[in-house]
Amino acid sequence: MSDPIPSRDRVEVMLSQEEISARVAELGAQISRDYAGRDLTLVGILKGSVPFMSDLMRAITVPVQIDFLEVSSYGGGMESSGVVRLVKDLSHPIAGKDVLIVEDIVDTGLTLTYLLDLLNRREPASTGICSLLDKPAGRKDETSALEVDYVGFTIPNAFVVGYGLDLGGYFRNLPFVGIYTPPED
Repeated sequence: MSDPIPSRDRVEVMLSQEEISARVAELGAQISRDYAGRDLTLVGILKGSVPFMSDLMRAITVPVQIDFLEVSSYGGGMESSGVVRLVKDLSHPIAGKDVLIVEDIVDTGLTLTYLLDLLNRREPASTGICSLLDKPAGRKDETSALEVDYVGFTIPNAFVVGYGLDLGGYFRNLPFVGIYTPPED
């Protein structure tokens, strides 16, 4: 029987803390230019986006408000269940505001398709997506056209952890993004 706590020695660094910091600064500068003079609200997707959004909002130089949504589609495993469930809704109205969804990773695209539909029904001035990681190989047929406005890094089809990304709640605290290799049974 394998240990219920995944081991850090099964994580190989893909993106270092320094690489992430440099890219987040670039994204913050680009978002600041693009949203100058606009009413920007960052909507972080809990829990994975927290480290990224914390660093990103400090890199943005224009006035910004923040809010959070929590959704579930993984259920603690390594593969999406394909069913998105809203766990925590926004605290404030977004009608008339420019909304930028901040995500840790875009994989299947099902979560973001669901969120865009949910948020657009609330009549924001605009909706955009900023994701630290984009994994296009994970897209489903129905989400293949999903476009991410701001991408930190495009990654191959691997299961990654760290910098907010988890496996069963573990590894979010790693300062880097790494590829997790499960133990062989």
